[in-house]
Amino acid sequence: MPGEAVDLRRHARQTKQRLIFGGLALTILIGTALIALTYGTPAAICGLAFFLAALIPVALIGLALSVMQWIADRLSGNGS
Repeated sequence: MPGEAVDLRRHARQTKQRLIFGGLALTILIGTALIALTYGTPAAICGLAFFLAALIPVALIGLALSVMQWIADRLSGNGS
């Protein structure tokens, strides 16, 4: 390990992604469970559907930003 270079930006990006995905997963799981406990299973299914539908624009924005980052890396010669 002493001879290996560590890419701190890549590590920070991976950590942020894992924290975001973990937070979203916890929000969806706990939110759906609380809806199920409070209002019942049919409401929880509807709530889960709304949670997933709300993630569509978030995923599209994330995809667009990833593509822009990839293009910027390629144009600057930093392609990884």
